[in-house]
Amino acid sequence: MPQFREQLREQRWDDHRYYHHSVINQSLHFVSAVTFLLAYALLWKDPAIAALLAWGVAMTSRQAGHFFFEPKGYDHVNDASHAHKEEIKVGYNLSRKVVLMALWALCPVPLLIDPTLFGLFQPHTGPMSLLRHIGLMWLALGAGGLVFRTVHLFFLRDVETGLVWMTKIITDPFNDFRLYHRAPAQLARRAAAWRPSRG
Repeated sequence: MPQFREQLREQRWDDHRYYHHSVINQSLHFVSAVTFLLAYALLWKDPAIAALLAWGVAMTSRQAGHFFFEPKGYDHVNDASHAHKEEIKVGYNLSRKVVLMALWALCPVPLLIDPTLFGLFQPHTGPMSLLRHIGLMWLALGAGGLVFRTVHLFFLRDVETGLVWMTKIITDPFNDFRLYHRAPAQLARRAAAWRPSRG
């Protein structure tokens, strides 16, 4: 157990120091964390709505921070190139995230081909039932992506690394809330400082 906790601490630290330099990214991670926590609370009561929140708000804000606001140049703070960080990333690096987000965006397409999703659903009767079907597909994608990479890490590294990574992903909203709850206020202060003074 001490080794498990130490590896979890290391994975969290590497994720923070390598991939969360931008205060905009940190702020978006805070938004993501709050939304994920709300989705966790809703998961057992309404899994479709929970998945719509988790993917539609939490994941999009989280990944927008990584794709659009995080620096991709040489990391002088950690003395590491972006390519090096991508190579050693335990979970989903940016290349893998592109695939994951593409699958997310394509999830509604099978419902256009067959509204029953090959017999899994009753045909949707309106926009809300369609959204619920999409939410359930997103829930399956999220669970599948988590399990797939965990088992993949069993073979790439070892079982403990996979289980540690899975634990990190599930608990990231709690950790990100703790780490980045001050980021929106810091971003607001910076925005106020950048605003040109009125003469």
